[in-house]
Amino acid sequence: MRFPYVEDPPTVQSEEEKAIVDRVRQRRGSAGLLELDRALLHAPPVADGWNSFLGAIRTGTSISSSIRELAICRVAVLNKAWYEWEHHAPLLQACTGIGPEHIDAVRKTPAKQFADVFNEPHSAVMTYTDAMTLDVSIPDDIFERLKKIFSNKEIVEITATISAYNCVSRFLVALDVGERNEQRGPNDH
Repeated sequence: MRFPYVEDPPTVQSEEEKAIVDRVRQRRGSAGLLELDRALLHAPPVADGWNSFLGAIRTGTSISSSIRELAICRVAVLNKAWYEWEHHAPLLQACTGIGPEHIDAVRKTPAKQFADVFNEPHSAVMTYTDAMTLDVSIPDDIFERLKKIFSNKEIVEITATISAYNCVSRFLVALDVGERNEQRGPNDH
């Protein structure tokens, strides 16, 4: 990281900050504070909002875990956020119907290219993720494809997931959280 992480356990200045740390720990469970949390806790109110928002994205949506984790992992690859990749690729790999060929496709398919190993919902999400991450503006044909597969609620959840993890990846890379910026790919150290 470009400056020191907060210590673990963090030094708190108030009961409010203690409550924030407790909420972050509660969401993380047995994993404890991650390097990302220890970077965010330099600004406790930001860490609190982040924790609440990302908690909702991770556990409060109706989309399948394979759709969610595919979007997160693709954002990580496109933004070279290898810390994010290392935390989410195993979650994607654990999803029903996802095998090594799918992980390879997320990691190795060039931006805006078609990966033929995915079913239509996963392929549509990968295409949408590429457009949102690289171009921001979404061509009508890509959006119409999503509308044929997903409900309005699911499209909002997918869009929020992609948006949120673009935020996460940009934070991770800007501050070099986890000291992964020198990697050239998910397996390069």
